[in-house]
Amino acid sequence: MAKSDVKGINLGMGTGRRKSSVARVYIREGKGDIKINNRDFDSYIQLENLKTIALSPLVLTNTLGKYDLYINIYGGGISGQAGAIRHGIARALFDLDEEYKMVLKSNGFLTRDSRKVERKKFGKKKARKSFQFSKR
Repeated sequence: MAKSDVKGINLGMGTGRRKSSVARVYIREGKGDIKINNRDFDSYIQLENLKTIALSPLVLTNTLGKYDLYINIYGGGISGQAGAIRHGIARALFDLDEEYKMVLKSNGFLTRDSRKVERKKFGKKKARKSFQFSKR
């Protein structure tokens, strides 16, 4: 459940994961400020398609500009971090207000994407690619 801070403002918290990225998202009522690792959202994520991925739970629930977000993220690259932010925002919205559950769950935002890079196996070039086979 959502907690309240000193001023009585509702707070929500969610942890999002994708590939090797982990995002901790803190959400509170405000005017729409988004900070990622103490940097502005637009300066941290610069590609438009990654911005739409990261903010898709807010757009879906019509809460863009209604909440302030503070995001602490580490690990992975920019694509994995955008997916982790999306997962964390969805969990934080659900923590803040449980009526968002059906909308977020039906679009798959509350489910963790478990795909990771497969490890390289010995005797192979990569995880599954073999060396060139020579018959003779």
